[in-house]
Amino acid sequence: MASKLSTTLAAAKAEGRAALIGYLPAGFPTVDGGIAAIGALLEGGCDVVEVGLPHSDPVLDGPTIQTADDIALRGGVRIKDVFRTVAEVAAAHPGAPVLVMTYWNPVDRYGVARFAADLAAAGGAGCILPDLPVEESDEWRKAAGEHGLDTVFVVAPSSKDGRLAEVTAAGSGFVYAAAVMGVTGTRAAVGNLAEDLVARTRATTDLPVCVGLGVSDAGQAAEVAAFADGVIVGSAFVQRILAADGDEGRALADVRALAADLAAGVRRR
Repeated sequence: MASKLSTTLAAAKAEGRAALIGYLPAGFPTVDGGIAAIGALLEGGCDVVEVGLPHSDPVLDGPTIQTADDIALRGGVRIKDVFRTVAEVAAAHPGAPVLVMTYWNPVDRYGVARFAADLAAAGGAGCILPDLPVEESDEWRKAAGEHGLDTVFVVAPSSKDGRLAEVTAAGSGFVYAAAVMGVTGTRAAVGNLAEDLVARTRATTDLPVCVGLGVSDAGQAAEVAAFADGVIVGSAFVQRILAADGDEGRALADVRALAADLAAGVRRR
């Protein structure tokens, strides 16, 4: 049976478009505010959402997401709050896959089997694990499989073709293609490495290949949607919330509007 994530991505493909995947950290700007903001991404037009598990050393994240993680951690966010975020978003939007994006250390410390069980119980659809080497992923993938969770791995322009094949063989749901070398963040240009990476990744797998790291407006979303199965946006949503400077109504309106703009972008012909 196809997972909720696979079904959602296939439905977007059947419409002749890329999926829109939105990211925000749990607990940002508060736990309740984060739940509302992630809901606003779906209301605006995201097909899938990623709930970030804030980390004190987010090595792959740029300054914008680091700032959001720091706000969440200073606010006292805990893993139970991440699962509560997943549960409330999933309950309010039962058709939408809700993923958790996390570094491996918190999962390992929480307990691999326990994390998978609690994520599934919350209604989560899977996990994105950017720093878990495929060679060390057996325990997680077994636990995830027992609970019907997808495991999404990340590939980068520096990945050799043989490595791409190893990563894509181990993953499920989709492959997360990092569009540019370096950390996450919006950029003026998406980067010409992305299209080549998608083509090389597709040569190894039938999984959808979704591109993240850099998209911030409808034009860039359309550019990436022309060659990828999904467009992943995170920092641009975080920036809208930061710019609202504590005005929750404005923050929700702004992220909802950005989601709608990006959703129009991925549908552009």
